[in-house]
Amino acid sequence: MKRIRYWLNLVGAAILFVLAGALTVTLIFTNRWTQSILHPHTTIPTGDLLKAEEIPFKNVTLITNDGLELAAWYTPPQNGAVILIAHGYNDNRPESVYAMFVKNGYGALAWDFRAHGGSDGELSTLGYYERMDVEAALDFALAQDGVEHVGAWGGSMGAATLILSTAEHSEIEALVADSAYPSLKDVLRLNMPIHFFQPFVIFWAEYYSGAEINDVNPELAIGSISPRPVFIIDGWEGGAIEMNAPYRLYDAANEPKEVWVEDDVPHLGMYAYNPQRYENRVIRFFDEWLLDNS
Repeated sequence: MKRIRYWLNLVGAAILFVLAGALTVTLIFTNRWTQSILHPHTTIPTGDLLKAEEIPFKNVTLITNDGLELAAWYTPPQNGAVILIAHGYNDNRPESVYAMFVKNGYGALAWDFRAHGGSDGELSTLGYYERMDVEAALDFALAQDGVEHVGAWGGSMGAATLILSTAEHSEIEALVADSAYPSLKDVLRLNMPIHFFQPFVIFWAEYYSGAEINDVNPELAIGSISPRPVFIIDGWEGGAIEMNAPYRLYDAANEPKEVWVEDDVPHLGMYAYNPQRYENRVIRFFDEWLLDNS
């Protein structure tokens, strides 16, 4: 009997040891994975494309409500309307999109989100605190001479953030959302497919950032944008298919709304897929809702 008890205790101790080791490894791995997401590695945009195409712009600084300085470019409008331009995660101000709007007479305001490019900040929350960055951009745009209307274009994280912000700020009169995700939890499931790790990642992300992952849910927010228009664009490949992103957002939105999806186009790839068609459709959308209705 003593021998049986001895072996049972030994097996129990071994199981506890293995479980403790597995938990430790899980905590370390998910912590490091989460840290890599919260601290993106991006470069400062040069503006070389804008200079090469002789696009006029000036460097400006946006100040957020929590005291961060955001590096930005601004070009005044020729038609009374300015477009806020919000880039994606691990990226910076998109020069080609900026040039597209300025060439068509629109003003443009593009900034690097917190913890990106040339802006302050150590943490990226993929849409939670980034709403304050959009507020800073909107306040700046509305304070400029010659600005009568404000529209917004966003890509990926920028699109998701702008959906949240446009739902909250009626001053944004029209929105183009390119490759937005339905919710931050969907992004987590897509990039961390091992379900066992997901609660740990959420714990670490909320612990370090103070953000609530459930609050970054464009699918729930997009319906509140109506009666202002939203134009949803996405390439039907990879993550867009897995999340059913464009159609979930389109179904959740209220009128007026448009959706444009193309097969075999990757994430944020629609502009590169057909630049002229992209420009025609996006500019037509803003012309209709910002200029024709003024």
